[in-house]
Amino acid sequence: MTSPTTGRRELLAGAVQRRSALSELYRRLHRRPELGLWLPDTQAAVLDALRPLPLEVRTGAASSAVVARLAGRGDAPPVLLRADMDALPLTEQTGLSYASEVAGAMHACGHDAHTAMLVQAAHLIAAADPGPPGDVILMFQPGEEGHDGCRTVLADGLLDGDFTPARGYALHQFPGLPAGTVATRPGPLLAGADALSVTVRGAGGHVALPHLGVDPVPVLCAVVLAVQQMVTRRFDVFDPVVVTVNRLDAGVPGAGIIPDTATAAGTVRTFSDAARARVAELLAEVANGVAAAHGCTAEVRVDPGYPPTVNDPAEARWALATVAGVLGAERTTELPTPMPASEDFAYLLRRMPGAMLILGTRPADGPVAPVHSPQMRLDESALTAGVAALAALALTPR
Repeated sequence: MTSPTTGRRELLAGAVQRRSALSELYRRLHRRPELGLWLPDTQAAVLDALRPLPLEVRTGAASSAVVARLAGRGDAPPVLLRADMDALPLTEQTGLSYASEVAGAMHACGHDAHTAMLVQAAHLIAAADPGPPGDVILMFQPGEEGHDGCRTVLADGLLDGDFTPARGYALHQFPGLPAGTVATRPGPLLAGADALSVTVRGAGGHVALPHLGVDPVPVLCAVVLAVQQMVTRRFDVFDPVVVTVNRLDAGVPGAGIIPDTATAAGTVRTFSDAARARVAELLAEVANGVAAAHGCTAEVRVDPGYPPTVNDPAEARWALATVAGVLGAERTTELPTPMPASEDFAYLLRRMPGAMLILGTRPADGPVAPVHSPQMRLDESALTAGVAALAALALTPR
């Protein structure tokens, strides 16, 4: 009879045995990155890799999503495992032998790794004896990078009926953590991300006669500075808000004209729904107040992006303990604070309890470039730990 400890070791050993297939699929996807919701080559690669398994498969009508159901041995609540598949509009600068062959597209966030890991985890889960206690839903999602892919999958009904999960998990690679380690935290893990635009309207005129108009440019600068003061004085330091203005636009280059309007654009990051709602209200209050004090008007737009990714506390702790049972406690850690990136897995965590975990993929040599960098590389050897972790989340009774 196999002991629990031996079973866990066998799971990790099984992931190692699948290293060749894992690397082959990962490199295939890395060479041929695709953007947005429609990823025909990626979808074909996933379907081809899943074909030997006893799965019921659905594909998206509004995207290249693939959702598959693996029947469990019992009637435990279904578990969802999710991977995103899309790339970023970057030109790769890593020099890797398997670098992107597509101009202007690169897997700079590691979604190729996520997809390859989930495919190989599916093979491990299907081969396990005993098998999963309940059905396992495998969700391969396009369009995470700003294309609302998760909600597109939901709107397509791909998680309806027999494909409805009771809880869900995802694993995201991160080069900033040691390779082969897994981390998460209860509660907020990633930030919500909203787009900000502030337009100040004055009265244009000649640059030599500013007193005959109302110059909106210095007023906009005052608004930007006032917003930073707002962040530090109107929000709880333990429920942080980050407002970054990264674009200013006013006037015509080389012309002696004071413009009628000046515009600032940027992003708002929050970790709770309460802070997210309040920052939108206060941005309008501050911008309108500063503009009015200088004889201008202001228009503020906050366009909602992805909400905060908030782990269910019990699920996050259970998931980390489960992964520790496979990889060893020394390779798992609870993060002390959230991370300011954003993810549309947040929408799934609003429908069901679950957790996102972070897989460390720090390269053993050379510089460590962050995600979304054209130099981003990951340590491929870390991916076997991710495969074992995903499989354990599906095979371990809750």
